[in-house]
Amino acid sequence: MKVTEKGQITIPKDIRDALGIGAGTEVEFERDNDTIVVRKASGRPTRGRQLAERLRGRGDVAMTTSEIMALTRES
Repeated sequence: MKVTEKGQITIPKDIRDALGIGAGTEVEFERDNDTIVVRKASGRPTRGRQLAERLRGRGDVAMTTSEIMALTRES
């Protein structure tokens, strides 16, 4: 199996089926020296989700999302 230029691999279908991994399933990687273990995520929030939750509600801009998007589209 080859790794693509983007660092992607394909998990074989029989393994995906056995583990119940489908499109959108979160997985975790664990490194042990020269071995990599891939498993379904344990259900705990990912690092990105934890960061988003910490930032939620902290914005101080009194504009709607539509207003902000309109600003980004103006020349």
